[in-house]
Amino acid sequence: MIDSQGLKDTPLLASHKELGAKLAPFGGWLMPIQYSGIVEEHNWVRKSAGLFDICHMGEFMIQAEPSRGNLGNLLTINLEKMPEGACRYGFMLDEQGGIIDDLLVYRIDNSGWMIVVNAATSEGDFEHFEKHLTGATTLENVSQSLGKLDLQGPLSTDVLENLLGPGIRGLRYYTFSYFNLLGERIIISRTGYTGELGYELYMPNDKIPQLWGKLLNDQRVKPIGLGARDTLRLEMSYSLYGQDIDKDTTPLEAGLGNFIDWNKEFIGKNSLLKQKQSGVFRRMTCFLADSRRSPRHNYRIIYKGQDVGAVTSGSFSPSLGIGIGMGYVKDQIALGEQVVLSGGSISINAKVTSKPFYKNGSAKSGEIK
Repeated sequence: MIDSQGLKDTPLLASHKELGAKLAPFGGWLMPIQYSGIVEEHNWVRKSAGLFDICHMGEFMIQAEPSRGNLGNLLTINLEKMPEGACRYGFMLDEQGGIIDDLLVYRIDNSGWMIVVNAATSEGDFEHFEKHLTGATTLENVSQSLGKLDLQGPLSTDVLENLLGPGIRGLRYYTFSYFNLLGERIIISRTGYTGELGYELYMPNDKIPQLWGKLLNDQRVKPIGLGARDTLRLEMSYSLYGQDIDKDTTPLEAGLGNFIDWNKEFIGKNSLLKQKQSGVFRRMTCFLADSRRSPRHNYRIIYKGQDVGAVTSGSFSPSLGIGIGMGYVKDQIALGEQVVLSGGSISINAKVTSKPFYKNGSAKSGEIK
């Protein structure tokens, strides 16, 4: 649907308004920024279970054998090593190693895949797949018919068990399975972007409002907006596409080389190998402010009196009670070193730190060691 401002609505727009959500444009969609308040919602996810409307994300269904059709060459993920029922995070790159998008790949069966992409890049991503897929492959954009709700927080398993039974407890980190809910056979995965135990529920769009209401009937669940989603992901030092990473950024610069399988071929590999060998590139750096003051996007990073880079993400951390942020610097700065984050007349003293900022999440709770 298109609203009067030319923005696409999610299936839950009416429900968001009823709950008093503050709405704002987001990637062409009208989305809830907050309901009861960003800090309150953030803290609720850390202690209970928060429900996110993520219907704006893009989903593609692809039929392609992993060793044919060129699909594997478009991704940094090794598809042949993925078991059925697995999810993997990775990248689609251009020839220069720039990040076209970061995405999640689901292996449905031997030759069936679901790929979840960012809303703002969805159209370009689909065109990229269309251009490069070869042979006996099929590609379908199901973004308009498939909705997505995310349940995040340490009590999320308990909440879903009330709806689905004990089978949900068998779902391990970065896996998915099929479950019967509201008369539909749906995919539920366990990945998450908050650092807490979390699930993603993929349901036909016309059933999304019903699922939303059913989950919110549980007193342990509250709706969470994009504001808290941003502070939660930043506390985990997770990069946001279009802000921390983009086509002008490589995974090596972003500190995300762990999501590249160097033992396979993929578009952009040669450029990354050259960058890796030279070691000359800017680097993502995390920093803790010495107060509650929050660094903002594009604040300059000053080290030993020199401007060495810019902040890409910054916010007050509700969990830590201080300002936190990430940004790119020209050369690596050692942990513990002092920097100044400067924006106009504002200067914030900070120190370089390791990631993630928040280390007490429940994301892998219940995993067998």
